[in-house]
Amino acid sequence: MTVPLAAEELAAGYGAHDAIAEISHAFPKGRVTALLGENGAGKSTLLKALAGIVPARRGTVRLGGRPLLGVPRREVARALGYLPQGFEPLFPILARDLVLLGRTPWRTAFGAPSARDRAAVDAALSEMDAGMFAEVDLGAMSGGERQRILVARVLAGEPEVLLLDEPAANLDPRHRFLVIGAMRRRAEAGGAVVFSTHELDVASHGADDAVLLSGGRVLAAGPIADTLTEPLLSALFGVSACVTRGAGGRPLVSIGPAQAR
Repeated sequence: MTVPLAAEELAAGYGAHDAIAEISHAFPKGRVTALLGENGAGKSTLLKALAGIVPARRGTVRLGGRPLLGVPRREVARALGYLPQGFEPLFPILARDLVLLGRTPWRTAFGAPSARDRAAVDAALSEMDAGMFAEVDLGAMSGGERQRILVARVLAGEPEVLLLDEPAANLDPRHRFLVIGAMRRRAEAGGAVVFSTHELDVASHGADDAVLLSGGRVLAAGPIADTLTEPLLSALFGVSACVTRGAGGRPLVSIGPAQAR
């Protein structure tokens, strides 16, 4: 079975600097993968490179087994749903209209939204507990409310692969679990989900696998039971990590300052 998305010896960056290098990893159907690492570890750059936003300097991104650069842009837009970090609207826009932009790859240039488009928008807003904000301008929302609208925009596009940069940022605990549930449902339906986070509870509850990035390179990768471990997390974040096992054997992580030697 062809893996929907994969990186092969991937390097990308800005200016003269490689923000990520020598990254090889496959993101299979039916799995949610968390990208973990300190600030500047390369998580956002990896997501942008996988989405084709930052071009690969070396190596290859493959979408459905084909080099991403060789896939028509409309096909890429339908297959990949990308959530950026820190989105700020440049002009007034209602939540419903922003979520409708997620349907752009499926619409004709000047056609009115179809019944399918409207249904997808309503379903995505409802899934993010944001239907009450449909006619509200984004500029009038809190950070958490806005984040739910942005996640809904990606979900409305019904992509096979979700690439989400800090999808649970600014969210209270209840809405974090809404995002986790949305990611897991996409994976269970046969999609692939890749997301970055600093919140280890989101990774432990939401992910099947983790890729640990340090200095733009992979420190470790694999199922969360093998990667969310005390030695690896302590080394990754420079903290003292304690890992216990929760429901289904999922790792539950608590952290504290590193112990003085």
